[in-house]
Amino acid sequence: MTAPIALQLYTVRELIAERGFEAVVSEVAEIGYVGVEPAGFPGTTPAEAGRLFKELGLQVPSAHLALPVGDDVQPVVEAMAAIGGHYVVSGRGPDQFQDLAAIKETCALFNEAAANARAHGLRFGVHNHWWEYLKVGDRYAYEYMLDLLDPEVVFEVDTYWVKTAGVDPAEVVRKLGARAPLLHIKDGPATRDAPMMAIGSGVMDFPAIVQAAGENVEWLIVELDRCTTDMMEAVRQSYEYLVGEGLARGNR
Repeated sequence: MTAPIALQLYTVRELIAERGFEAVVSEVAEIGYVGVEPAGFPGTTPAEAGRLFKELGLQVPSAHLALPVGDDVQPVVEAMAAIGGHYVVSGRGPDQFQDLAAIKETCALFNEAAANARAHGLRFGVHNHWWEYLKVGDRYAYEYMLDLLDPEVVFEVDTYWVKTAGVDPAEVVRKLGARAPLLHIKDGPATRDAPMMAIGSGVMDFPAIVQAAGENVEWLIVELDRCTTDMMEAVRQSYEYLVGEGLARGNR
């Protein structure tokens, strides 16, 4: 079955700052996105955002929030309850994956986050950049993570950053299997600093990635950190490409 399409709201953060959260999210729903993935709640609150998502018929598969450890556990749990999400997603910077000792420390923290999430009926997921797909010794950092992380921890694979690191994202998605229910979809030249492009305009082979994911993928989540064109137009074009090519399921 074709996975539904969502938008990571970090993509439209500048538009939200200009036009407001409700106006921008309403336009995302109008385009046909089935869901959204918040990254914090700029200009609103979890409760207000949750009400808006429900009014617009938007599902919330996941949210990028603080690691649910220490004093952040309760705020994260309350935010997820307000928006109706299931996967709480976070990550760490490049220094936390620079050597095996750092990877072990990071994975211990992720396992703590996963246990806290599980205690509240949630699942914890790790979002990657390129540094998790660089070699540490004779193995990739993410391969150590597979050994060290609780099997309950899932991977939200940012397929673009995998490609940017020089690794084949389709092979990674195939290898991770059911542990990669969420895929971040972005396009462009697959370099670290260049602006991104609407999905279907760059070097990414999304048919191969979606085929590799098979029935394991639950959501395709569009995310553009920055873009060469008007951002909302890129959001629309990304929807039209993924849904039009039969790679994702939309609301129209």
